[in-house]
Amino acid sequence: MSEQYEEVVTSAKVRYVEVPGVAGEIALLTMDNGFDHTKPTTFGERGLANIDAALTEIEAHEPRVAAIAVTGKPFIFAVGADLKGIASIQDREQALATGREGHRVFKRLKDAAVPTFAFVNGAAMGGGLEIALHCDYRTISTGVPALALPECFLGLVPGWGGTQLLPNLIGPEKALQVIINNALSQNKMLKGPQALELGIADAGFEPADFLERSLDWAGQVLNGAVTVERPVIERGKAWQDVVAGARWFVDAKVKGSSPAPYKALDLVALAETASFEEGTAAEDEALADLIFSEELRAGLYAFDLVQRRAKRPAGAPDKALARKVTKVGVVGAGLMASQLALLFAQRLEVPVVMTDLDQGRLDGGVAYAHGEVDKLLQKGRVGKDKANRLKGLLTGSLTKDAFNDADFVIEAVFEEMGVKKTVLAELEQHVSAECVLATNTSSLSITEMASDLQHPERVVGFHFFNPVAVLPLLEIVRAEKTDDAALATAFATGKALKKSCILVKDAPAFVTNRLFMRFFGEVTKAIDEGTPFEVADKALDPLGLPMSPLQLLSFTGLPVSQHVAETLHEAFPDRFYVSPNLGRLVQNGVTSLFGADGTIDPDAQKLFETGSTVLTGEQVLQNALEAIADEADRIVREGVVAEPQDVDLALLLGGGWAFANGGITPYLDRTGISETVTGKRFLAQGLASLP
Repeated sequence: MSEQYEEVVTSAKVRYVEVPGVAGEIALLTMDNGFDHTKPTTFGERGLANIDAALTEIEAHEPRVAAIAVTGKPFIFAVGADLKGIASIQDREQALATGREGHRVFKRLKDAAVPTFAFVNGAAMGGGLEIALHCDYRTISTGVPALALPECFLGLVPGWGGTQLLPNLIGPEKALQVIINNALSQNKMLKGPQALELGIADAGFEPADFLERSLDWAGQVLNGAVTVERPVIERGKAWQDVVAGARWFVDAKVKGSSPAPYKALDLVALAETASFEEGTAAEDEALADLIFSEELRAGLYAFDLVQRRAKRPAGAPDKALARKVTKVGVVGAGLMASQLALLFAQRLEVPVVMTDLDQGRLDGGVAYAHGEVDKLLQKGRVGKDKANRLKGLLTGSLTKDAFNDADFVIEAVFEEMGVKKTVLAELEQHVSAECVLATNTSSLSITEMASDLQHPERVVGFHFFNPVAVLPLLEIVRAEKTDDAALATAFATGKALKKSCILVKDAPAFVTNRLFMRFFGEVTKAIDEGTPFEVADKALDPLGLPMSPLQLLSFTGLPVSQHVAETLHEAFPDRFYVSPNLGRLVQNGVTSLFGADGTIDPDAQKLFETGSTVLTGEQVLQNALEAIADEADRIVREGVVAEPQDVDLALLLGGGWAFANGGITPYLDRTGISETVTGKRFLAQGLASLP
């Protein structure tokens, strides 16, 4: 701490600080669980009791303090309720008591006799953000990497004042962006400057001297040198219209599959007119309802997979075997290749060279990547120096000798075995003996692709999902001869790219695409046999998938989707359906079933030849679920992945499977479909015993 501030008294959690220009001390309460930043501070029963005791101590302090400030340990403010504690709650009364205790303790800051401040120095999520919202003023570090109310993502609602305080601070529209939109969009986090821009914080300071500057700013507020102005929040119809609009968003995102976001909307609507006591009582009731829901148990299971299993991939070799990657090559200059080149340059910050046979195509690919960097600069996500550095790392070459000193080369060319084998054979003539050769194939055999090479042991599958920058999954595929060094390098590179990696055995279409093509094959089959487009396409809505089957097939591109379906049909003709109608569309150059207005294109529909068998939406859904249960069981039994949990991770991170459903296997277990199809449950213990 700077010599400008004199520490007067120190206790276990509280210290009293004199600030120039302030008559009296500021009580600085630091939330710290005693561990380093890898174990964030959470609020369990004991944590709340410690804060309560610290506030009692501050109130009894003589002389009376001028203000109370709350901050966190290095890099962490607080990340909310202890999820393991939530999972251990036994009955509704205990759930109500948990909500009420958090409200009681936090409200002591809101009702304090002196001004209160939150100095948000690090990650703040859930209850961590809510305790800050109970304070009169907030500063935030520009280095804060994550600030969020993620409860709806898990199947809960912000239950310690968030639904009442945030909309009344920044307005319902911005509040719902945090509570609903961000939570339901892959649990999107705000960075410090974004939170400041939204008005969640009143001032922002650099990390290096954040505490000193926050104390100085608090002193200026206390002595009147700084006046904090807050926006006037529109109420009545304006508030109600915002909530109604958000309800449309929730319908589109979860399609009724999770009750949590709907309850959160009701609570934000209530916050317009209710007293704080009425609003928080309603939060308690909503929390108690949701804590015993299947959706929460499923959400906690999914969260645990993403936070634990995804960070320690099953079957990954010793990371000490990984080779250092100092230069990357990308074969191809199409959209996928350009996205990959940009990702490698951003995350690894090493030279990335793209190659193509055509100069115009190559120039276009490099220009695309440079243009995306310019967009990041315009949005303020990178500075000018970093933008120039990234563009300098991204170059193109018509010849593959540019890869002579590359450590990792990935091909992203046309999805045809002959083309890919030719590319890999050419690469082997240019790269070093230890260079890893990766393929982004979505369905082809890696083993066959490497079969004619002198060193097939260095070839590995590196299957990304589109859009590359958004979806976190990376399927790393081990072919028959892939060695541990190549595989370890692939996992280390995937981690550096900030992707969640799962190890996959070389099998047709691997995991995610194989499951979805079996799943969606029931939808396209139903349409071909006579079920109306709208009925079949909406049949899976109860699952809360981000896109309908036909939307996803069109987003991927009908030619690509059809190719994957044909590859799987060739491998497993009795299980994977290939739609002749979609094939006819591809032959006629149609790439999407949807027109510009988002509805089925009538011209595309005219090319369909359908039968007379009409199924209900419920029948289509049942058929699809039984098909995916069978395929998931086969994938596990064949050893394509280590366990059912890896199937769940694949769909959660690569297919947008709703967290509230917990992954496909627990959903199939609790609906009874697992036992109907396979005679057993995927997860023997169910969800009840999972954290």
